[in-house]
Order: sequence, then structure tokens, then C-alpha cells
Amino acid sequence: MIQKYCNSVTQYSRRKTREVYIGDIPLGGNNPIRVQSMTTVDTMDTMGSVEQTLRMVEAGCEYVRITAPSIKEAQNLENIKNELRKRGCNVPLVADIHFTPNAAELAATIVEKVRVNPGNYADKKKFEQIEYTDQTYADEIKRIEDKFSPLVEICKRHGTAMRIGTNHGSLSDRIMSRYGDTPLGMVESALEFIRICESLDFKDLVISMKSSNPQVMVQAYRLLVHKLDEEGLEPYPLHLGVTEAGEAEDGRIKSAVGIGTLLEDGLGDTVRVSLTEEPEVEAPVAQIMVDRLAGKKNQEEISPVTDQWPIDPFEYKRRETKEVFNFGHENVPRVIADFSKMKRIDVKDLKSIGHSYLPELDKWGMNDLGADFIYTGSNPVEFMLPNGLKEVMDYAVWRNCSDQVNKFPYITDLEKVESLDDKLNFIGVDTDHYDQTIFGLLEKTANTVLILRSQQSHATASIRRFVVELMNRGIDVPAVLNQSFDERTQDELIVHASTDAGTLMIDGIGDGIMLSPAFIPSVELLQLYNNTAFGILQAARTRITKTEYISCPSCGRTLFDLQETTAMIRKRTDHLKGVKIGIMGCIVNGPGEMADADFGYVGSGKGKITLYKGQEVVKRSVPSERALDELIELIKEHGKWVEPEGVEV
Repeated sequence: MIQKYCNSVTQYSRRKTREVYIGDIPLGGNNPIRVQSMTTVDTMDTMGSVEQTLRMVEAGCEYVRITAPSIKEAQNLENIKNELRKRGCNVPLVADIHFTPNAAELAATIVEKVRVNPGNYADKKKFEQIEYTDQTYADEIKRIEDKFSPLVEICKRHGTAMRIGTNHGSLSDRIMSRYGDTPLGMVESALEFIRICESLDFKDLVISMKSSNPQVMVQAYRLLVHKLDEEGLEPYPLHLGVTEAGEAEDGRIKSAVGIGTLLEDGLGDTVRVSLTEEPEVEAPVAQIMVDRLAGKKNQEEISPVTDQWPIDPFEYKRRETKEVFNFGHENVPRVIADFSKMKRIDVKDLKSIGHSYLPELDKWGMNDLGADFIYTGSNPVEFMLPNGLKEVMDYAVWRNCSDQVNKFPYITDLEKVESLDDKLNFIGVDTDHYDQTIFGLLEKTANTVLILRSQQSHATASIRRFVVELMNRGIDVPAVLNQSFDERTQDELIVHASTDAGTLMIDGIGDGIMLSPAFIPSVELLQLYNNTAFGILQAARTRITKTEYISCPSCGRTLFDLQETTAMIRKRTDHLKGVKIGIMGCIVNGPGEMADADFGYVGSGKGKITLYKGQEVVKRSVPSERALDELIELIKEHGKWVEPEGVEV
């Protein structure tokens, strides 16, 4: 049975939400999906905040958020707003509040929206496990209501909207004690505040469920929608974002895996992409995600195969498959590099997919992003491949190949096959157009891996439907997700690939990825495809191949240059496969927001850094000039350090 969280799992259909006015720009309802971002300048720098806001609006921001960590910043929002209005900029402003109800109450009289975090608006986090009875828990809710209600009444009087923004890493000790560090805990944290608002007849709300882990973030938003419907609460508009996504390719991939998956579900009314870059860079990336939905609106629905829907949208569970060669079962998802459009493949071309030939040693080297297979189509390689790379070629070419060691056939018509490889065979399936006989053939054919492709604008629905039919028939053949792209910009390629493959990976579908260019690719493009494929698997938490950086996008609270610091830390640590490092500009985004991290580097004062192991403070007030060296020592102390290749110790 399909658990209700969206209108349709087999057609793009946007969830209809309550319309909420934020200034003169309404959100939700029948309005377009809005794009927003957040300033990084100190809020007390009035002219700096104004100039940055103007750049953000020029880049496409429809709402601009500004931090107000204390009363003085909240007061200065009026100066910023007045200067913007003088310059003819009427963009709605949003005050970002943590810990300080008095700042929120003042800000609500000035700006068009306030954001509060349920985890720290009325609570101080001490990381304590507390035993509650039903009565003591109810007493805590009453305490929160007393502290939160004045803000609600002020918002009602001033026509100010509110975002109740739950963050995975900053759940209160109360929520953590009862629900744990879970999507359900995130949802319940928001629902406590939503129920108070509704009891006071205040419904100008926007809700968010942010996490630096896209898997958790997607599950939380889906569960929120389910719970709102279940309790008969209003269908509030949703603000989508993956918090602390990071920078460059990784930040875009992680954002698209999380945000893109929910947009595919028809969820989301405003989008903020959190990159450790200048804020005006964020809006165009978010706009790519939003614009892509236009092609899905009129797509014909793909009928569900059955009422039995085996995918749980609220909890990750990888589809169970048998092991075929090194695909499926407990194997990590594989990456197949598509070189089939290349007229000729040279040894040096393989460097783009992580395999480098070292002529002076007459050896091959492979990095952490070394592709597992290379698809050559009808133009097989003319040299011996490295041990870590195997070749896939069109069936007709494979049949006539004298040396079939580590070479496997790609079959598009199983009925015309005369013989198969005894270890591994790839079968291509167009999930938009297939004959039901394919299922009978698959049940009879051993050692096969499917390569699934769709030309639908909503390709995820087409592939998902086919895989559900496999699951309901008990066919446990591994499946590789194949996508073909003709996008010409790097950001478009990354966002589109990460959305399509990421959505399916989040649902537990996919034993591999093959990204295929629609034209003859450059070596640089092949490298981008390869890096993106590995990045998608990492963001979906299905294959970890590199260091992960959980870095906030900077704001007016930031105590050091985040971009420069992130680049410096990455330069020294990017060889630590599987280690997660949180880089936070201030204590607000400190131990909570980087809940997923193994180690943390957090600004705690001017020129001072606090270092964490998990959520535990290890060293306080470390001078910034020594902080990176001490972070590395901390990593070494906990057995997570390895020397980079080529470094003698």
C-alpha cells in the first residue's frame, strides 16, 4: 500500500498548500516555487548587508534572510530595510533567530517573516538524556507555549509570517530523549510549535526539516506531510534545503539529491541551496532545480503496477537483490563510465575516470574515484585495461571478440541472444516501452544485471514503476541507473543527474550508475560525469569514497572566512576516505548542525576555534593559526588519519 506523502509516485503533481503572504510575495497555493538565500555580511554592517542583498536579488532571490542573533542585530534590520526601500528594492526580509526570543519579537515588528528553530528557541541544549513521564512532558510543552506565544501574537498583529525551521542537528534534549535523533523527532519538534500556532489561530506558517544528510532530510519532509494530513492540520508550504551542503560539485550534488528528490515528489514551495560560496551564487543553482519541473507538468501518468507498493518512503531500505559478479546484494553500487560516443579511446583518457598509467613504472594507478567498468559500445579499447577496470561492449562486438576476459556484453534484445557470458551480462531496458515478456525472460536468465533508462521528463517515475514490478514479482536482478544528458552547463548536468539518480537511490533503488553523454564528450566532461556519479552515491549514503565536508554557507554570525578556511582544511585532509569533518562559522551552527560529523572545527570567538570529536568539545579557544594542525592531531589521536600518497613519514 502506498503510504500517503505526495499526490502521486508515478506522475509529477505538486502538493497544494496553504497560501502564505510574505510581504507582497505570496508563497504556496498556486504560486511559483520561490527561490531564496541568506546574507553572509555582519548584520551590523548596514551598507554591506544592503549591497549584498541587492546582488542576491539581481541573481534571482525572491526572499532574503538575515541573521539576528541578538537585540542589536534585530534593531538594525530596520536600518537595512529602510535603505533597501530607499533604493527601490522591496524584497521581503526574513529574520533568522536562534536562542533569543526577545530578538525574534522585535524582528517580527520590522521584517516580513521570522524563522525560529524549535530546537533552541525555548530550550538550551546540554546533550542530556532525560526521563519524562507523560505529565512532565506535558509540563514542558506548556513551558514552551508560554515562551513562544508572545511571538505568535506579535506576528498576528503585524501580519508577519513565520518559518518553523527544524534542524536535524539541533533537536532539543527533550525531543532527543523521547524520539531520538530521527526524522520522527524532527517532525515532532515542528509539530509541537505548529499545534501552538493553530491553537492561537495563527496559520501564516512555512515549515522546514533540514539536515546535512539528504537521506534523513527527505524522510523527515515526507513524514511531516504524512503527519500533517494524519492530524488534520493545515497543509503548510514547505521550505526545502539541505543544510551545510558544502562547496563546489559536492555542495551542488548533495543539495540536488535532497531538494531534487522532494521536488520530484511534488513537495516544496520555496528552495534555498546552502553553499559555502557567495550567496548570490546559490539562487541560480536553486533555479535550475525549479525550472526543470516545467517539463513534468503535463506528462501523462504512468499507471501504478499494483496497490502493493513495497518502498517505504520514511525509512531507507535498499532493494534486496542477488549478487551477480560484483553487483547487487551487499556490494556497493558500481560506476560505469560511458565512452561509447568516443571514436577512439587512448590510455591517457582513462585518467578522467580515476585510472592513470605510469609509464616510468609501467604500472596503473587508481584513485578513490576509479570507475569500475567502462562501456565502449561498438568501439572497444585497443590496449590492456588496468586490473581495477572491466569493459562492457555491445553484444555483437562481444560475440566476435577473441579475448573475452574481463569483457562483458551489453544486450538490448534478449530474445535474439545466441549465447551469454557465464559470469556477467548487461541487459538494457527502456522502462517507458517494454514488453511483459521481459519478466519471464529475466526469470530464466542467469548472471544478468539490468541497465535501466527512460526518456520521460519524469524519468524517476518510469524507472521506479518498473523496479516496483520487479519487486512484486520477486525478481531480484541487480539494476544500474542509466541517464543520458545533453545539458551544456556544468551546474545543469550536476543538478539534473543528482536529482534523477539521487531520488531513486534515496528510495533504495540502484546497484550502479551510468551517466551517458548525448554527444561526443571531452575528457573534461567525462571526468565531470565520473565525479558526479561518485558524488551522488556519497550524498545518498550508498557508497563512501572520499572525505565529506559539512560546512555551513556562512552568515552574519560567522567568525572567520568560511570559503578560505574550508579550502585550507580540504587541502590537508581530502585524502581521508569516509571521514566527515564539520566546518562551522559560529557556535549556533556548531555541535548541533554538524551532528553527522566525526570531527568539528567551529568558530567560538574572534581568532578562536573550538575543536570537536563528534558532539563533544575536545579543545576550546584554539588560536586560528594553530587550529588546523591541532585538528589533524585530533584526527590522528582517534586513529582516522592516513598519510597522503607520496608523503614519507
